[in-house]
Amino acid sequence: MNQDFKPRKRLFIALLGGAGGVVLVVAFLLWWVPSVGLGNIHPALPLIFGLVLGVLSLVVVGGLALLILTLLTGRDLFFSERLRRIVIRYLFPAIINLGKLLGVDRDTLQQSFIALNNQLVRAKKLRVRPDQALILLPHCIQLFDCDIKITGDIQKCVRCGRCDISGLAEIAVERGIDIAVATGGTLARKIIVDKRPRFILAVACERDLTSGIRDSYPLPVIGVLNHRPNGPCFNTHVVLDEVRQVLGEHVVETT
Repeated sequence: MNQDFKPRKRLFIALLGGAGGVVLVVAFLLWWVPSVGLGNIHPALPLIFGLVLGVLSLVVVGGLALLILTLLTGRDLFFSERLRRIVIRYLFPAIINLGKLLGVDRDTLQQSFIALNNQLVRAKKLRVRPDQALILLPHCIQLFDCDIKITGDIQKCVRCGRCDISGLAEIAVERGIDIAVATGGTLARKIIVDKRPRFILAVACERDLTSGIRDSYPLPVIGVLNHRPNGPCFNTHVVLDEVRQVLGEHVVETT
């Protein structure tokens, strides 16, 4: 994977805009098609039905517009946490299905979703103590042929520097932050329950980050995509400066 790669939220924003347009078109058709029959029942029914559909459409489109505005400005506008819930619970499955119809690659959609989620979390300007943060890593960051298995305790790493585990472990020690390696979603959920963090920095591929962000809600999660020059789930890498930047934004430094 290109080391300069960063997920972009523009695709998700474009699809959200398209979804808003679809809502308006569907609302118009729902009003226009039965309006003739309703007018035969009572002259006021088409107007009443149109007002109801108009209000519902305004709510949906207004919510999408507010979400887009939050993403574009990077500011914590009204109801940002509710918007994040709507995105994670409802809009993501809908956008994935819309993307399929349009022939958009699923990984690309997931990358855009991760970027969108990260933007909403950043908009909250959340700052936590080091003991309230957690760095969660995939096992594929470690070299596959390493004799030391650090899944249970990453501090077993001997800091040989052959993979990014050593650098990540050093960052965690320097900042006083919990760090753990998960071999799958079940273990990741157990780690989160046991450690009870208020903020998570998660490193993984598109699929695992997407499912992890959704499973962890309402916990704020910043997702950092790993780099896979050797293919998926094999000797992957992460940009350490990106990890430091996220921690600098959301974790208070101790003196």
